[in-house]
Amino acid sequence: MSSSATAAALYAATISSASVTGAQPEDAKDKIHHLKDGKGFINPWESWRNMSGPAIMKAMIWRRYKGLANSPDTTPPTVTVRKPDFLPSRDTPILRATWLGHACYFVEFPQGFRVLFDPVFSERCSPFTWLGPKRYTEVPCQIEDIPTVDAVVISHNHYDHMDHPTIMKIKAKHPNVQFFVPLGNKKWFAESGIHEGVTELDWWEERDMNLSPAASKPAVSSTDVAASSAGEKSQSILARIGCLPCQHTSARTAFDKGVSLWASWSVESGGRKVYFGGDTGYRAVPELPKGVDDYGPEHSYPHCPAFKQIGDLRGPFDLGLIPIGAYDPRYIMSPMHANPFDSVNIFMDTKCRRAMGIHWGTWVLTEEDALEPPQLLKKALAKSDMPETGVFDVCDIGESREFK
Repeated sequence: MSSSATAAALYAATISSASVTGAQPEDAKDKIHHLKDGKGFINPWESWRNMSGPAIMKAMIWRRYKGLANSPDTTPPTVTVRKPDFLPSRDTPILRATWLGHACYFVEFPQGFRVLFDPVFSERCSPFTWLGPKRYTEVPCQIEDIPTVDAVVISHNHYDHMDHPTIMKIKAKHPNVQFFVPLGNKKWFAESGIHEGVTELDWWEERDMNLSPAASKPAVSSTDVAASSAGEKSQSILARIGCLPCQHTSARTAFDKGVSLWASWSVESGGRKVYFGGDTGYRAVPELPKGVDDYGPEHSYPHCPAFKQIGDLRGPFDLGLIPIGAYDPRYIMSPMHANPFDSVNIFMDTKCRRAMGIHWGTWVLTEEDALEPPQLLKKALAKSDMPETGVFDVCDIGESREFK
């Protein structure tokens, strides 16, 4: 058995049974994102515009019929894919993040905590293996290649973010893994046969996770990060995981839109803090003439206030993993998908020191060209008087970056 496999086998997780009381907005207790009948969730901001699935599909088909739609060229080469180089053990002094395609990032924290965000390793992001968006870039590795996964954090239940075959492989390879999901998603895990190790959270809730050297079964305790670190700082691996708002929606079928919650997340361990944007919009933009800048001085559309609240109350963050793709056509996608100009604003609102772009380079979900998101990101950074590199970057699939 390798040293990394031994380390994984010797650690058992303890999740706090009570929510950690972190800073939150005054109106958080009002749960304004909950439907009054208790049967789902909404985006409670003026920056949101609701558009049903059938309406989106109809609009996209109409654009194609009228010859207005762009068909992205995915002929290789597009995004470079390389084999990841994971650290062989938990012993690392630095924050390290590896892009595994689309919204999936594997983050290695100082002092040993390992977390996987929105893992999807299947060929298609679809309920079917034979139909639906197919990868135009290969997966850089397999689940079996990742030495240690302590936690899996899921932003929402869309198929490009929560994938049944991938989840089951992770559970088989890493049986002590802990899953963190927004409200309403624990039922899906139970129906998939995963009855333990799933923590379901609402916006602004947090939980503490303590990894202790033990071969025992994961248990539930009220121990928090501060108390644990005093007695076991030389042995335990400590993490705080927080569920935060974002502007999106959810659905696994045509009949369950908004039944489960969507979220962005914060993860803190080893003295470093990461913000995971998952999948989100920033503002709802109406249909405008082609070429018109919706950030121009003549346009002023409400933007989602949650990101500034996150920055003010939970920031700053050492690293933000922020979506930059799946945004065109803008008038259809803007309520739920950020374009790079939105992404830079989310980056600034959340007070991230550095960021990496996610949610692009893997499947054709919308009409922008495959390599347009990073190109547009540079323009957005320049417009905000920020360097084009070194602050908010992109990388190859499978590439790791270190953040001091």
